[in-house]
Amino acid sequence: MEVLYSHCAGLDVHKKSVVGCRIQTESGVGIKREVKRFGTTTPDLLELVSWLREWNCSHIAMESTGDYWKPIYNVLEGVFEVILTNAHHVKYVPGRKTDMKDAEWLTELLRHGLLKGSFIPPKKQRELRELTRYRVKLVQERSRQVNRVEKLLEGANIKLSSVASDIFGVSGRLILKELIRGETDSSLLAELAKGRLRKKLKELEKALTGRVEEHHRFMLAELLGHIDYLDEKVELLEKRINQQLEQLSGEFVLGENTKEELIEEAVNYLTGKPLPAILAVALLTTIPGIDWRIAVVIVAELGTDMSQFPSSKHAAAWSGVAPGNNESAGKRYSGKTKPGNKALRTMLSQAAWAASRTKNTYLSAQYYRLARRRGKKRAIIAVAHSILVSAYHMLSRHERYHELGNSYFDKRKKAAIVNNLTRRLNKLGYEVRLEPL
Repeated sequence: MEVLYSHCAGLDVHKKSVVGCRIQTESGVGIKREVKRFGTTTPDLLELVSWLREWNCSHIAMESTGDYWKPIYNVLEGVFEVILTNAHHVKYVPGRKTDMKDAEWLTELLRHGLLKGSFIPPKKQRELRELTRYRVKLVQERSRQVNRVEKLLEGANIKLSSVASDIFGVSGRLILKELIRGETDSSLLAELAKGRLRKKLKELEKALTGRVEEHHRFMLAELLGHIDYLDEKVELLEKRINQQLEQLSGEFVLGENTKEELIEEAVNYLTGKPLPAILAVALLTTIPGIDWRIAVVIVAELGTDMSQFPSSKHAAAWSGVAPGNNESAGKRYSGKTKPGNKALRTMLSQAAWAASRTKNTYLSAQYYRLARRRGKKRAIIAVAHSILVSAYHMLSRHERYHELGNSYFDKRKKAAIVNNLTRRLNKLGYEVRLEPL
């Protein structure tokens, strides 16, 4: 087998240690191999770098083991060509598994060019990715606290959520504050309602007649304080995310241009060059179901340079929204999607649910067409796949989203649909004459 890298190394990564195997191939001398164990603290990793430099290693391979590869990658980045590979792709022969053997096996695979590297975004994009993922966790925690408040109110015989659609709206907040202060008169509490909720004063007064005790007031105050704290943290993260976007966008700054102006800038941007992050986010918001926050997550996870993926199919598979490929002897087996980028897949699924509720759009027509035959969940993944493919081509070509309309599928099989409907009407006893409009 042909040797592609004569001087290379493989690293078997763990939490407290990393085993390195370096190899060099010299003409007339043969193969020289050496294995050594290092710690994972920064001084130990710098010693590892010096050890690899002694043999002029050009390429380094290691498995993406949890988060343990990150400290090592931080030290090796910019010094060597680092190939981070999926552990499932390089499993060693069963029964002969040791740290030394794993490092040697990685080195052999790398030496012959048999390893496929994972996509690792640039440092600034990784920082933006951490911010967006943390923001998602805070929003999820806030939702859990809101559910706890509703559960607490139910335990106190307060049925506020049965009348008000949002118990944390303006009216709901005023009512909750008065409950904490000790107000128990349901008529006075109902009078705090604002806007459309005032049309339900009688129902609201009945819903606010309960048995609120000191324990409920204490717990309610604590939960509201936690929710306010989370709101502040989410707002702080939003500002930080916007700052990070501006750092990734060069001369483009948020607030100086409207969204439409940013979209025009993106469309007219130099073809062949990756879009600045802010322009990419603005362009993605033209897709039905995608708002600014979801677009920021897509840019943080996927990036703006689509040349890193050979095609839209590769991008979809990496995102975890592509159908599984499982066929043998001419038979198709389970088409279950493979694990991919969970954060991106979650956001694409949220965008798909939102797109399924839009009117007169291709994505909503696709959802209802598939949901009848394949079920809602499969239909959502299919719509998420369509959104990802659209985003890939939009970022590659610097184009707006092109809406095909909700009649796209009907137009593809127009004759078959007309014949089917005509036959059904004939069976019901009607003579049909078709005249084009």
